Amino acid sequence: MTDRQPVALSEDEIAAVRSWVIHEDAHVIAFSKPSGLSSQGGRIKAHTLDDLLWAFARSNGKRPELVHRLDRDTSGVILAAKTKPAASFLGKALQMRRFRKQYLALLSAAPEPKAATIDAPLRREEIGRESYMRVVAFDAPGAQGSQSRYRTLAAGPEGAVVELEPLTGRMHQLRVHMAHIGRPLIGDVRYGGALTTPVGPAPRLMLHAAKLSFPHPEGGTTTVEAPPPEDFATLRTALGL
Repeated sequence: MTDRQPVALSEDEIAAVRSWVIHEDAHVIAFSKPSGLSSQGGRIKAHTLDDLLWAFARSNGKRPELVHRLDRDTSGVILAAKTKPAASFLGKALQMRRFRKQYLALLSAAPEPKAATIDAPLRREEIGRESYMRVVAFDAPGAQGSQSRYRTLAAGPEGAVVELEPLTGRMHQLRVHMAHIGRPLIGDVRYGGALTTPVGPAPRLMLHAAKLSFPHPEGGTTTVEAPPPEDFATLRTALGL
């Protein structure tokens, strides 16, 4: 799968990444990624999920390859291919928008209307060493067409929980689109989300990749789900949602 040098992992790291596996077959392996772990790259020196995939290296030195990414602070389902043909198949399926991703997010207030599709082009901008996405006019230089769907699942005086579905795959897309309609995600420092709630501080960006459906290399559609982690579930309950 890759010719990069193997990464030396501790026993604890190997045990951790193995504990995150939520689906595995001959072609793919899916994980429930914890918040705070980078998918790939990043400037933080700690190992990324991509590095941790060396825990699944085969005797021929090949190892799984991530098919897509999640933001570092987003938790939930992320998929890796175990073979080169699977990686090629899934990469093409992703380009053809054959993946269906569903997220859960906590907001400070319910959006209006309760459900809608957001169609707002985005452009990547560099500010210092950080990359941001901005909503721009459709004919602006560098504009990328971007669509997201949202649906309010529960709302109360303290906040709301929404289901989000990106119809395109831009960086930070869901976060920027929700901020664009005046409903940034709780804990989203970068895009104006509240860092505290009526029941206490936000532990992190409150975004969780709950479900992923994708065409399987052997045919048919496979759906993988990851229940929200404890920090997300606890805050949701505390907010009465």
